[in-house]
Amino acid sequence: MTERRGRRWPRWLRRDPMENLASVVIGIGVFMLVQPYAIEIYGWSFPVILVGTLGFVVASHLPRGGEER
Repeated sequence: MTERRGRRWPRWLRRDPMENLASVVIGIGVFMLVQPYAIEIYGWSFPVILVGTLGFVVASHLPRGGEER
């Protein structure tokens, strides 16, 4: 087996960590949506969920740990 030489993706910019981060952001947004304490937090819940969703879509196109582009 020959290892492909060239530029490798940084470990933090792989699919699995970025999908996990996007999932956490979505979870925080849902928590912000259902909390009964502050209207300001409620007001920012939709943009946070939207950013997490867009982040997940982008992360799903990144290479996995062993894949290279």
